[in-house]
Amino acid sequence: MKNPKSDDAESPAVSVAVPFPFYGKKYSTLYVDNNGLISLGETVPVTSLTPDSLPRDGGPPLIAPFWSDINTRAGGNVFWRQTQNPKLLDRCTTDINEYFPDIPFTATWAFIATWDRVAYFGSRSKKVNTFQAVLTTDGEKSFAIFNYASIQWTTGTVSGGHPKTGLGGTPAQAGFDNGDKINYYIIPGSRTPDILHLAEASNVNSPGHWVYRVDQHVAGVSTDCVV
Repeated sequence: MKNPKSDDAESPAVSVAVPFPFYGKKYSTLYVDNNGLISLGETVPVTSLTPDSLPRDGGPPLIAPFWSDINTRAGGNVFWRQTQNPKLLDRCTTDINEYFPDIPFTATWAFIATWDRVAYFGSRSKKVNTFQAVLTTDGEKSFAIFNYASIQWTTGTVSGGHPKTGLGGTPAQAGFDNGDKINYYIIPGSRTPDILHLAEASNVNSPGHWVYRVDQHVAGVSTDCVV
């Protein structure tokens, strides 16, 4: 599936085949937002173009690989799908078993959202970002994998960025938020210029890859940003 080509848009409500556990609750509905995030639950999805600092003051739970002011009219697309394809589930299982060898896990469902060569609002450059979120679960344990292929800009012009560089202002936010003002996790570099380097950094010693367990609380393999 593909989201509308728009400055600010989101997918229809997606009913998931296997409820996704996040911070102690299972969610059967999610939305994919053009602005680099996934909202969980049946409430109105997050649509803010300038990323809030975490924790947020209420609102639906969210998973944000790169929350920023994306404008696909200026370039790029947002694709998504849920899957129970055995080959893809085997890939998820293999990855999680590699990074969390002490946690028994066999994936039964996955959701893949890809922001492919997306531009920023107000862009007067050819800079684009490509990144992806993979959610996977066995029905009880759940994980989020963020993959960053290329990050060339951090900020749209409404958020204070420069139209020719996509830098400055309030840079993108990456992380997780439960919407309860208590449970959240901020990926290193968020809302700072360092967010530009997500594709060269990692928490699993594999540049561009960040992996977290998210069912009860968010826990990474390491809290260190390894370049």
